[in-house]
Amino acid sequence: QVHIVESGGGLVQPGGSLRLSCAASGSIFSIVAMGWYRQAPGKQREFVATIPSGGGLVYADSVKGRFTISRDNAKNTVYLQMNSLKPEDTAVYYCNVHNGQRGYWGQGTQVTVSS
Repeated sequence: QVHIVESGGGLVQPGGSLRLSCAASGSIFSIVAMGWYRQAPGKQREFVATIPSGGGLVYADSVKGRFTISRDNAKNTVYLQMNSLKPEDTAVYYCNVHNGQRGYWGQGTQVTVSS
């Protein structure tokens, strides 16, 4: 069993910041990559950022310069620092943990950017 738990979502005004956390536990023996995706109402789930175990951060163009992904390997935890938030960042944010064979998804955390 693998458990993925996200936290840190909420309501924030445009220009504000939020920090998401995702902790993985259970039968994860070798994490290849940890990342974030999001899904806005009426839209498909889209890639936000990933941090592979071998290094090399990757971001979606829409969040470059505003979002920062980081990871604590000892805790199997990945973070997403989101700054300069825009209304179009409103979505459910999902964590994905990949062990080289399959990815595991969390339940999602809602981020709402509104004045």
